[in-house]
Amino acid sequence: MATRADAGNEPARTGTYTPTVRITLLTHSYWPEQSPPQRRWTAMVKEFSRSGWDVDVVAPVAHYPFGRRALPRKLAGQPFQLQKGQFTEKVLRVPYLRHGNSRVARLVDQCFSAALSIPAGMLLKKPDVVIVTAPALPSLAAGYILAKLRGVPLIVEMRDAWPDLARDARLVQGQVKSVIEHVVEFVQQRADLVVTVTEGFADTLRARGIRQVATVSNGLHLDAIPVMDAPEMERPVFEALYLGNHGESQRLDVAIRASALVGDSMHLHMVGHGTQRPALEKLARELKAPVTFHAPLHGEAMMQRYASADTCLVTLRDDWKSFETTVPSKTYEVLAVGRHVTAMVRGEAARIIADAEAGDIVASDPEVLAALWRDLAADRGRLVRNGDSRQWVKSHAEYGQLAGRYMELIEQVLAKAPVTTR
Repeated sequence: MATRADAGNEPARTGTYTPTVRITLLTHSYWPEQSPPQRRWTAMVKEFSRSGWDVDVVAPVAHYPFGRRALPRKLAGQPFQLQKGQFTEKVLRVPYLRHGNSRVARLVDQCFSAALSIPAGMLLKKPDVVIVTAPALPSLAAGYILAKLRGVPLIVEMRDAWPDLARDARLVQGQVKSVIEHVVEFVQQRADLVVTVTEGFADTLRARGIRQVATVSNGLHLDAIPVMDAPEMERPVFEALYLGNHGESQRLDVAIRASALVGDSMHLHMVGHGTQRPALEKLARELKAPVTFHAPLHGEAMMQRYASADTCLVTLRDDWKSFETTVPSKTYEVLAVGRHVTAMVRGEAARIIADAEAGDIVASDPEVLAALWRDLAADRGRLVRNGDSRQWVKSHAEYGQLAGRYMELIEQVLAKAPVTTR
């Protein structure tokens, strides 16, 4: 059995590898898109490739987040044509259905692409294992069917607390809700391994009788994140930054209302996109809140935005129980940057912020949040961090180590599989 590397910028593992493991990965979003599954699996594939493992990715033609192809055809890919990835992986694209922000339209698109992922997966060389990452939930059924058809083990990766989140969000109602929950639980129960990104949701699944559960958290390559200088000690305007999804899960209206209460002595920058962004922009206009909305940023532009911030906001709504076992994917990046964190989170996410000594945890309440931002602006020494949050990321969320852990889990699944599947 291989061992994990000690340093995040080294190859994921050293020692004796399982020879040339081949993986078929089903995902609803992959490079060249910029999305949570893309960031996670680009990092994983990079480390897998270093160890000589082969990965075939089945994903829709790139159309995230607008529901339509916004990239050149050569980069976005074409249906049922292999495309070379960033490393050694090959990407087989499947068609998609154009859609807007409608939940129903997105679900129909996901069902369509998931269904076509099954014949697409059959066109590829037989893998040793099928991995499917969710959401999107229809991919779970596709992964299960493909693994059965190929006669290989199935690893299900749950990046959110499904179906719990569906219940909290009331995404679907009545009989349809029951069907979706049953399908998710059916696949989870029959997977050879379920991988979660938080320990809390892993415990939840074990309590439901799912025995083969392990955790590989989200993370990052720390050497790609620069160390920021401390914010200026003399500054007339306090600057807060939110970077990420603008959806129902974040309750970003609280931050906008808080900024309006603080007034012109602060400025809130909101970077990203999501279903709630138009409503949030309208609310900011109505309240005359000191808020600027930005399109998604990447690379150097994103780092410049971090550098100008005094505090970074990490938030999940506090009235959905499933979020007690959820950690926003941007949390690790914010910790690595080393800026003060304003955290409106509960459960496992709050414990991480506290363990990393990264900032302040506050209730999801405009007046409470406004009071914190006023206090930080008045005592800017509280914004200077000691580097503990970056060290926490190095110890717990470096993708070199996380990928090594993932590879060990895959090897364990393959070691238990019948010889005929190899």
